[in-house]
Amino acid sequence: MGRLKGTASAELDAPVERVWEVISEIAAIGEWQGTMDGVQVLERDGDGRAATARIEIDAKIRVLKSTVRFAHEPPTRLSWRQQSGDFASMEGSWTLEDLGGGRTRATYALDIDPGFGLGMFLRGDVEQKLRERLVTRRPEELRARLAATA
Repeated sequence: MGRLKGTASAELDAPVERVWEVISEIAAIGEWQGTMDGVQVLERDGDGRAATARIEIDAKIRVLKSTVRFAHEPPTRLSWRQQSGDFASMEGSWTLEDLGGGRTRATYALDIDPGFGLGMFLRGDVEQKLRERLVTRRPEELRARLAATA
């Protein structure tokens, strides 16, 4: 297996500022992202936003741990890159597009190099299921979180 990579998008009935509020509250992502077993903010920036966090991802084969650094570009882009952890590398982002009329297109992207050892387990159906859990479901999980916190 090479990289676990993908994007997923959804058009949401919420203004871009509201969507930004949800995605940028890093300490709460474990409450709505189904694969997150734990999130611990380690460092905050000068504006009080999460700059570094330790996350635990339930990949079903095992819980994977990673420390990531966030870059905030409000209200349209949140990105992250692994500093250390179980993957050889990981980076991802949320990109928000204001569609007008209180609607937003949210696009989630993730690119993981699992490394040789972990990559040996991630083949065929396992790879597809993990991509579904880590990428494809994210926009719909965001939609559900927006509805639940409206």
